[in-house]
Amino acid sequence: MITHSPEETMALGADLAKKIKPGTIICLYGDLGAGKTTLVRGLAKGLRLKIDEVHSPTFTLLNIYESKGRRSLYHFDLYRLAKPEEIELLGYEEFLYGNAITVIEWPDRLGELLPKKYLKIELLHSAETEREIVIKEC
Repeated sequence: MITHSPEETMALGADLAKKIKPGTIICLYGDLGAGKTTLVRGLAKGLRLKIDEVHSPTFTLLNIYESKGRRSLYHFDLYRLAKPEEIELLGYEEFLYGNAITVIEWPDRLGELLPKKYLKIELLHSAETEREIVIKEC
């Protein structure tokens, strides 16, 4: 599918959030500036979380977005991860397979630690504000 603006990318994320089950792991692929965090904001919106708190956790590796009585969203950004062992030491698996939705940006950094089952979303630049978004189950 094609989105033509950040707002459309957010809307896609919000719509997706309403369709996915708790425990879903989403791996986001795309270059810097492809719209990965924008899509995460949309997921948060669809989960009725505060989207103004959603930002790329590049320097902290993980942000947790929660709201009482609603599903949580765990947002990993592994861009600065040097070795998969670093994330393993943090106990990242505790954030997978629970009742929350887990999103992993730059999942290729996990190497063999990549979850066996996940929803792959690839965001590709088509034009200045256009994104081609490919979604498939892995």
